[in-house]
Amino acid sequence: MDLGIKGRSAIVCASSRGLGRGCAMALAEAGCNLVVNGRDPDPLKRTAEEIRDRFGVQVTEVAADVSTADGQKALLAACPEPDILVNNNAGPPLRDFRTLSRADILKGIEQNMVTPLELIQATVDGMMRRGFGRIVNITSLSVYMPMFGLDLSSGARAGLTSFLAGVARQVAASNVTINNLLPGKFETDRLRDNIRVGAEKAGVSIEERTRQQAAEIPARRFGTPEEFGRTCAFLCSVHAGYITGQSIRLDGGLFPSAF
Repeated sequence: MDLGIKGRSAIVCASSRGLGRGCAMALAEAGCNLVVNGRDPDPLKRTAEEIRDRFGVQVTEVAADVSTADGQKALLAACPEPDILVNNNAGPPLRDFRTLSRADILKGIEQNMVTPLELIQATVDGMMRRGFGRIVNITSLSVYMPMFGLDLSSGARAGLTSFLAGVARQVAASNVTINNLLPGKFETDRLRDNIRVGAEKAGVSIEERTRQQAAEIPARRFGTPEEFGRTCAFLCSVHAGYITGQSIRLDGGLFPSAF
């Protein structure tokens, strides 16, 4: 399917690895020119080079922490008028809520709620003037269902979801959409780290913990960054202009709900 976004410009935050990388790859496959971002220059460079080699689109690398004012300034300097913004950022590590300090809590809210809001504030009016914009926020299935140790991430991302529910309706008439993608268990470094921690706590091998985790999912497998990225790319396409204000779960059926 032609997504109708060839030549569009996209900023994909935290896109050197994992789900952000999957989104960048899928948007490049659709013909978008990209700003890719990550804090570690080496994997960022490798991702950018692979995208250029495979898809022949323009790729600008911005090695920066997207949660900082300087990082956001660098992203917007590289692409002042994006047509597409994919908000993504690392969540707080697994922690018992009792151990969280005030500073920890504020940092988590800054990373997973404040940062995407700031980037939307900086880009949405331009999208509205031009009559096209697609904003996708990568949040988490934990917005819907509790996951031990992810309380801070869940709370911050749920706050972002509620905040943007009204904003999405304000901008929809200008062909600007705002949606959220809620990943369940995907094959990423973060999942592997969580499995390792869980295995240590349970006193089992990483292989056994991996089998246990996959068995909980009706699809009996973890998702891949590639299929996540293609869902993101569709939401950014011309075909998805009537989808806005939605939180779309990609979880292999893990969340048990009819609605």
